[in-house]
Amino acid sequence: MTAPVPAAGELAADGIPGARGAEVDNPRSALLAGFLGSLFMLVGSFGVGWLAPVSELRRMPLFIWMRTEAPGVALSIVLLAVGGMLLVRAWLRLGQKVRVWGTQARRATLAAVVAWGLPMMFSVPLFSRDVYAYIGQGRLMVEGFNPYENGISALSNYFQLGADKMWTEAPVPYGQLFLWIEQFVVWLTNVQPEACIILFRLVAVAGVVLCVVYVPRLAELHGVNPHRALWLTVANPLFLTNFIASVHNDSLMIGLALAGLYYSAAHRPVRGILLVTLSIAVKPITILFLPFMGLLWAGRDAGWVRKGLFWALTAAISLAVLTAMSLVNGFGFGWINGLSAPGSISIWYAPVGLIGMVVGSLASAFGLDGSVPAGWVFDAGKLLALGVVAWQMFRGGYDRLMRRLALGLAAVVLLAPIIQAWYVVWLIPLFAVTGIRNDWQVKALYFVVSFFMIYAISDQLDVFPYLQTQDLGFALALARIAAAVTALLFALYLIFWDPRTRRLFRKTHEPVVERPVI
Repeated sequence: MTAPVPAAGELAADGIPGARGAEVDNPRSALLAGFLGSLFMLVGSFGVGWLAPVSELRRMPLFIWMRTEAPGVALSIVLLAVGGMLLVRAWLRLGQKVRVWGTQARRATLAAVVAWGLPMMFSVPLFSRDVYAYIGQGRLMVEGFNPYENGISALSNYFQLGADKMWTEAPVPYGQLFLWIEQFVVWLTNVQPEACIILFRLVAVAGVVLCVVYVPRLAELHGVNPHRALWLTVANPLFLTNFIASVHNDSLMIGLALAGLYYSAAHRPVRGILLVTLSIAVKPITILFLPFMGLLWAGRDAGWVRKGLFWALTAAISLAVLTAMSLVNGFGFGWINGLSAPGSISIWYAPVGLIGMVVGSLASAFGLDGSVPAGWVFDAGKLLALGVVAWQMFRGGYDRLMRRLALGLAAVVLLAPIIQAWYVVWLIPLFAVTGIRNDWQVKALYFVVSFFMIYAISDQLDVFPYLQTQDLGFALALARIAAAVTALLFALYLIFWDPRTRRLFRKTHEPVVERPVI
């Protein structure tokens, strides 16, 4: 946990000792390219981002043209796809331009986070409309409903809020802290959608800031270069788009959890447990962090009795805080009922989801209820994930505790029937601070980022109600195909033809010292 950290200026971009001199080879071109990509996404969001039906933006001529006319929609799709993939290229190029991962690289990374994240602050929500569910849940609180017992359909004119229909009757899976945030935002803005979105984005930015602060600190504890870990995590386009453009509350959740992990590893366990408990009170998945924090508190040479004692103390402190919060809001632990919702659906690129879909289809072909065997597969995946978490809790060295946590959480994500892009973003900081080698490991990250950016760009486009066509389903499919093809072609260019980035995806990695060109 406390291995020595290479001094700034010792590690070159390819992970080997580098000559002293300019640490970053003119990052301006990469910064500007990423800023341009983010601007493209901003403008594209006007046409295909998610707007609430009651939004005043629908009355603006520019939005009307970009959302109701085929040329405007087509332009929006192209701008969104090109902008998103240009952001991926800018991130890759910024990493290539670093000769030595020192303080100059940190400044360039922070400049990228600001330049690339700023346009997203003003975009229409992209790739997800969960923020409108947050507004609906906040309105439930303001109007005196229990959001753990009532879906947003309990509200009058709830369909005007813009939330996905899955939230109509679904129980809320968020903890007490985030419910209070939702209530405060809705109360303060009087349910004005754009004002709510800005405030929820500020909450997401608070999570980003926590990651900026604590990712380097955690990396230093593990002898990992903190500046490279920051670039891998916070400047990552998947991180920025999911946490800022999509306005996911996962930003605050993971920021608080990383802060808690740092204080636990730095021998301030109670502060760490309190911060992770606040993270649980945003989104309860980080309850998985607690057993590993108990092991940190128990110490390097702890026996099983001592480990058991500190597991119990960790659980008691966290449970006491959560119970006190539940008594204050009066809703208890109703979020437990909401945890089953994500496991009830599947997606084709999740291994367990694909197997379940195939098994269910085969059963249906024989006249059986396919949902039953598919459910068995999904449950088996969950049990296997819990087994991996338990293995990581009980087996392994003290110095690898956070890596063991990363592997346990990865099992929960990868063995679920559905893998969302923001689930993957939970994992990136944990692996970055414990070391992502500059070989197949970082290449895997490049491919994962590219895949999920392509999928996000093509998956959720708010276009089909607006096009003047007889077949709205065909119009939506056409829009998604156009977005997917545009993004995929850009990705293939990066992998196979771009003279600058294609080397990153090759089997062998070459050390790079480049001239300041795009």
